[in-house]
Amino acid sequence: MLAAGFVALFLLSPESFTALFRPLTRNNAPAIYTQTSLLALTLSHLAIVAVAVLASTLVAILLAIIVTRPSGREFLPLARTVTTVGQTFPPVAVLALAVPVLGFGMAPTLVALFLYGLLPVFENALAGLTGQTPEITEAARGMGLTPNQRLWRIDLPLALPLLLAGMRLTAVISLGTATIGSTVAARTLGEVIIAGLLSSNTAFVVQGGMIVGILAVLIHHGFGALEARAARAAGQTVP
Repeated sequence: MLAAGFVALFLLSPESFTALFRPLTRNNAPAIYTQTSLLALTLSHLAIVAVAVLASTLVAILLAIIVTRPSGREFLPLARTVTTVGQTFPPVAVLALAVPVLGFGMAPTLVALFLYGLLPVFENALAGLTGQTPEITEAARGMGLTPNQRLWRIDLPLALPLLLAGMRLTAVISLGTATIGSTVAARTLGEVIIAGLLSSNTAFVVQGGMIVGILAVLIHHGFGALEARAARAAGQTVP
């Protein structure tokens, strides 16, 4: 809560923290980044991450559902290959390839984050959908549930804690990775960091990195709380 309060105060009134960042400047350089509103950049950064994580989650869960059905199991190696490529292919390379097709701005960044976020959600969804105990499987069969009914009433609710864990990892990774979007004119907090590097102003670098870092911690804890609640609802042990 203290970190959240600090970030909120800093974003609403960054000039109030001038004295804190002044020692990180030299040659009378500005201590606070003012070229663009830090609040506007933060909201834009979060919006890009949210869209990318949502898209990655929907596609990854759909793939996991398909390959865990009897008719789709043969596509598991292909699905694993597709989701793994997103992690092994550097986001910077994705941006370089996407810009000629999509142009500068938000779109190339969304593509890079989308591909980078597929693997954690897919693997966790796969583990959740295939990790049911034989007792649960027999109970579902005894209740006469159809495969679709079992999916929506049993498999997905029990897999929810693992799904949220995958989303947590994807969100935290995407939050940090999104900063490179500023290299292709996306409005992210990377703009502040890049401005600091170009002008040798450590204060700007610290401000951009600080906001991203604290937001990552808050998102991590937020998803952690959701995971614990989902685990309790599913009757699972909360670590």
